[in-house]
Amino acid sequence: MKIAKITVQKKNKSRFNVYIDRGNGEEFGFGIDEEVYIKSGIRKGMELTDEQAEELLVQDQFSKGLNSAMHFLSFRMRSIQEVDQFLLKKEFEPSTRKAVIQRLQEMGYLNDRDFAKMFIRSKITTTKKGPKALKQELQQKGVSEKIIEEALTVFPQEEQIEEATNLVQKKAKQYKKLSENALKQKLTQILQQKGYPWSVTEQAIEKASLEKDEDEERETLDLQAQKAHRKYAKFTGWEYKQKMKQFLYRKGFPIELIEEWLSENQDLNDQ
Repeated sequence: MKIAKITVQKKNKSRFNVYIDRGNGEEFGFGIDEEVYIKSGIRKGMELTDEQAEELLVQDQFSKGLNSAMHFLSFRMRSIQEVDQFLLKKEFEPSTRKAVIQRLQEMGYLNDRDFAKMFIRSKITTTKKGPKALKQELQQKGVSEKIIEEALTVFPQEEQIEEATNLVQKKAKQYKKLSENALKQKLTQILQQKGYPWSVTEQAIEKASLEKDEDEERETLDLQAQKAHRKYAKFTGWEYKQKMKQFLYRKGFPIELIEEWLSENQDLNDQ
């Protein structure tokens, strides 16, 4: 086949249309990227074999894949798997995806080790997540176990305890109406959900100094007891007291303080 002419595409000035003549007149052959056009050195009147034309299309797919992946990476760093899945959605062939990923690695734009460390640092700042949660997210992004364990060294236990303690102290303000026991249970649950190991959780709870003095605990108990009373005011006598005790005990208050409150406020149930 002979190249009949080469024209710039109207809607995309960085791409070219190549027209060929197989002996039956001029016809559209294929489109190629500007970079492929320049590197290939093709020109009007040049003879092309089917193999050469196929190679130009392979190069064009690679160029398009590389440009797409570079744009994808321009927003933030990505894992190798993320880039591969992105190219898959764009319907690039496996061979093209593999070649693009290899080139990006050679260029230094794709590196799972660097990505994992950056990801961990970013998540510590923005989400306050612990190592278990971070590990799970990196696994979902296709990062290997070995690289994840290596990357997690940027988040040593001392820093985990510090971050967990700060989170506990912040969250404690939101749950100040809870009893001391209920507060500790709630904050422990939050740290576990955030992905902190039990050893870190224990130390963070202790370091945060969540203990309440008796006056604070009585004040908190009174708030919850008033709430319980509104719920169980329709009951009387023994049944009223049992329901109040059960409610307040489930809230984490010690039985002696519950008994004390009921004794001091027994007039509330005089009917």
